Amino acid sequence: MGKADNPDPNSLLPLSPVVFSILLVLAGSEKHGYAIMKEAALPEGGGVTMGPGTLYGSLDRMMRSGLVEETGFTDNERRRYYRITKFGSEVFSAEAARLARVMNTVRRKALLEGARQ
Repeated sequence: MGKADNPDPNSLLPLSPVVFSILLVLAGSEKHGYAIMKEAALPEGGGVTMGPGTLYGSLDRMMRSGLVEETGFTDNERRRYYRITKFGSEVFSAEAARLARVMNTVRRKALLEGARQ
């Protein structure tokens, strides 16, 4: 399931919270796994807590889908770095736009509910 199989970023939506948080973290710069886990757990990183199994399983699937790639950079023998791909950025943007539309609906409905009371 690579980019050739999914040229439309919307075909991968909705993203799971873990995948969205990983893309959010990597949208800033390339990072190694532990840094991804730490930043994703912060509120501005999505507030998603994940263990190594979840992280590396997700990264593996995301690489197969063409969302992220290993950079080839390492600062020690065990640490691999990842970055978001162009396709990953397109999928991330599509998901952010989808979530913005959902939040606009939530705000409108909340206002309507408040007006009925």
